[in-house]
Amino acid sequence: MGHLQLPPGKKIAVNLGTDFDSQCLWLGAFNRPTPSSMSRGEFGAEVGVPRLLSLYKRYDVRTTWFTPGHTVDTFPEWCKKVLDDGHEFGHHGYYHENPTLISGETERRLVDLAFSTFKNVLGIRPVGYRSPYWDYSESTLDILEDSGLIYDTSLMGRDFHPYHPQRWQVRWEQGNVAGRASRILEVPVSWYLDDFPPLAYTGSSIGMQDSDTIYRRWKDIFDYAYRNETNPVFATCVHPQIIGQAHHMLWYEKLVDYISGHEGVWFATIEEIARAWVDDETDEAKFALPDVRGVEPAPADSGWA
Repeated sequence: MGHLQLPPGKKIAVNLGTDFDSQCLWLGAFNRPTPSSMSRGEFGAEVGVPRLLSLYKRYDVRTTWFTPGHTVDTFPEWCKKVLDDGHEFGHHGYYHENPTLISGETERRLVDLAFSTFKNVLGIRPVGYRSPYWDYSESTLDILEDSGLIYDTSLMGRDFHPYHPQRWQVRWEQGNVAGRASRILEVPVSWYLDDFPPLAYTGSSIGMQDSDTIYRRWKDIFDYAYRNETNPVFATCVHPQIIGQAHHMLWYEKLVDYISGHEGVWFATIEEIARAWVDDETDEAKFALPDVRGVEPAPADSGWA
């Protein structure tokens, strides 16, 4: 596997990723177009975003904002402020759709629609993607490659080190077969480093957990990477409508302060991290594997057929 070529004097790359989903989170993820749900998304834009921009500016941190096209169309002025502050935008679907529940044709159309919005509203074209559902359809990787993207950050095959995602032929009564790797670089995500599952109230998830518990978890994960890994990436994910709440901003600022107090920390965008990656012979060999893929139907007697 290749390696991350950090800038001189740097020991760890840190990306404080921000998923600016706003109102469309409650559309694509929950199908709740209600006034209360829309108000939560509005809070993210009108309250959470300025609080985060202020925090990042105080610590001289540049981040990556994975933002659905719907958010850019709905809150263009806040998106322009994010861009003006020097942050990167990443592709995050259009209305926070679930790629595994829609056709490949629809998925491609929505990816293109979001690209058009970024161009028309912000004058940019993102070079990276985060799946709204942190999952792929059978079409996703093909669509990302066809779109000319250089990185993805949706999968979980590693924790602290980027890698090139492979297609898999999934079988039930034989071992799975690894197929050709993509030249798109995967910067892995982790549900343990996402603020939404433990802190958001959805009516069906646990949510609303103790803030100190999440602070200690994220701090512990950073400490492990800093002490034990070579040239690691510590990549987190926050949502303005969640982390932007006053009590969460307190622990998040404490975490940013703690990380920034370590020698050799490189606060970077995911694009900067992706462009610092160096492939090796192992990567090249995976690029040359046969293009096998697909999922076998569940056996009739599996209980899942």
